[in-house]
Amino acid sequence: MAKSSKLVAVKRGKVLLVRRRSDRLWMFPGGRKRSRETEKDCLRREIKEELPNLKLGRVRLWKEVKSKNRRSGRKMSDAIFVTRKASGRLTIGDKNEIDRAIWRKPRGIRLTPTSRYVRDQLFPKK
Repeated sequence: MAKSSKLVAVKRGKVLLVRRRSDRLWMFPGGRKRSRETEKDCLRREIKEELPNLKLGRVRLWKEVKSKNRRSGRKMSDAIFVTRKASGRLTIGDKNEIDRAIWRKPRGIRLTPTSRYVRDQLFPKK
């Protein structure tokens, strides 16, 4: 079982990203799983906390990522979910953790290591 869940929402060639307040790095929204919580329940809770006005269509598991980050040495254990339907205002719910949310192309932006890995897998350079 993965330790956290992330959402890759894609709309018109752009992805949904949120910026962490602590280090100002961008990432796919999501977060750590609580005990007895499924990966999908974790994702729903985290999205509701971070982006309370976001409405999601069908969400499907793309992949469970269990790997070691080559740069930091940190272990990744994430359930990555994908949706092609997302609507609503990008209002920030948890302002202590997240300070901004945007739709943009996935390249040319400073991402967290996990989000960089997911981006490179789903949106390889052409």
